[in-house]
Amino acid sequence: MKNSLTGGLVILNEMKDKLPPSEKKIAEFIIAQPHEAIHCTATQLGRLSSTSSAAVIRLCKSLGLKGLQELKLRISGDLQKKPEARYRDIQPGEASDSIVEKVTNNSLQAIRETTEMVDYRTLAEAVNVLKEAENIHFFGVGASGIIAQDAQQKFLRINKPTSAFTDMHNAAMNIANVSEKDVVFGISFSGETYETAEIMEIAKKKGARTISLTRYGQSPVTAHADVSLFISASREIPAPFRSGATSSRLAQLHMIDILFVNIVTEQWDEASNYFHEITDVMDLLKGKKTKNGKG
Repeated sequence: MKNSLTGGLVILNEMKDKLPPSEKKIAEFIIAQPHEAIHCTATQLGRLSSTSSAAVIRLCKSLGLKGLQELKLRISGDLQKKPEARYRDIQPGEASDSIVEKVTNNSLQAIRETTEMVDYRTLAEAVNVLKEAENIHFFGVGASGIIAQDAQQKFLRINKPTSAFTDMHNAAMNIANVSEKDVVFGISFSGETYETAEIMEIAKKKGARTISLTRYGQSPVTAHADVSLFISASREIPAPFRSGATSSRLAQLHMIDILFVNIVTEQWDEASNYFHEITDVMDLLKGKKTKNGKG
């Protein structure tokens, strides 16, 4: 039976540069020798990486995994996958056909890697928190603000009171009176955005539930989140065209879609009624537009 867990190598690549020296050595050994690593005990991994079994256990904790067994299962799942095209950045003067191929590949790769990192227990918790919320407040700065606005548009379709803010002061005024029945959803690719971390901290102090969507790993934004959701960032490398930034934005949109569809399927009849009502109103507007000769 094929192992359904994957994403171990993606997680290691995401985190290795943020790890303490001993844990980084273990991560680099596993990335270089994954076939050997999946058969090792903590003691053996420590010896092969010139560290210790204690450092192996600390590494698993730093990665946000339950233990070495989960890490090995995820890597084993990675090794069963078919080889995939690697991320490729776009160069000056690139031909159009090459741009089409690279942008498409990079976008698919970012979505695929994000999906591999999903923790389904955490996803279920996020869905439940959003489903039970009286109000949802999405917040993001810059490109993350676009994701917040997209999320608002989706959740309004199921009659969920929702707001989206990209300005810290307006967001602060909006969440000044939030309660434990409200959810504040902070979106930041880096997880380091000052404004987003501050809004999340205020919301937490006010008693609201908080959800974050960032690149993998602990950060100032996730520090104030009850539930932390992640996207892949291992392909977000500096380049003149920042093609990786496009891929990460699509990965964020993908996670919002996953949350939204999960909630819709759990409230199918109710959501269907809302969709039909929206369609009826849109048809009415179209009819009036045509009647007035502006169609």
